[in-house]
Amino acid sequence: MADPTARFSGRVENYVRYRPGYPQEILGLLREECGLSEDSVVADVGSGTGLLSRLFLENGNRVYGVEPNAEMRAAGERLLSGYAGFVSVAGTAEDTTLEAGSVDFVTAGTAFHWFDAEQARREFARILRPGGWAVLVWNTRKKDGSPFLADYERLLEEYATDLKAVRGDRVGSGVIEAFFGSGRFGARSFDHGQRFDLEGLKGRLLSTSYAPEAAHPDHGPMLKKLEEIFYRHQASGEVAFEYEARVYYGRLAGAG
Repeated sequence: MADPTARFSGRVENYVRYRPGYPQEILGLLREECGLSEDSVVADVGSGTGLLSRLFLENGNRVYGVEPNAEMRAAGERLLSGYAGFVSVAGTAEDTTLEAGSVDFVTAGTAFHWFDAEQARREFARILRPGGWAVLVWNTRKKDGSPFLADYERLLEEYATDLKAVRGDRVGSGVIEAFFGSGRFGARSFDHGQRFDLEGLKGRLLSTSYAPEAAHPDHGPMLKKLEEIFYRHQASGEVAFEYEARVYYGRLAGAG
């Protein structure tokens, strides 16, 4: 697998334009279950272009966006420049550079599968205040929610360079239990979606780290097949992506 901190270099523009945000229901869940308030300080680790950070910034939180990839970090700084509470940090999940006991929440939005889980756990526990919470979130694309989504999944299986090694849904319950501790976490999910015209669908595909890039011999055939799938399933010039936002939340032993 390529260095995970560099995998999205060259894909930032498509990532910014075509990746989904996160549903507002996540804030309600964390208010009810974890005591989230506008005064809570959040470290969003693997913050990328700021999709999850934005959710907390709009809630009034101070957010440290910790991101190792310079291109992604610069995009996040640009897109979130209007929020006074945003602080951009060049760091990793294993070494955030944040002070010990400095945050109330550590979050990771569709990023945890790139981390060294054990090292990240130690680092999260170090920077959390006593009673703080770790929150892992994934936007998981539904693979068979419609004939279009089933065809799209088959396209990925045919052309993606290392799909099984890198996709977030390979993180199973055992990995989550090892991270939080058995019985020490809660889980919820929320449905949401996006609609794309053909150019948007191409951009969404090319925003993924496993899609062959322009110089790869499979790039052209992949896009041709994508067009065929689009025209087979489009309605009024669009197709629908359906997601399940999965949220895992808990306290870490030894935090604070």
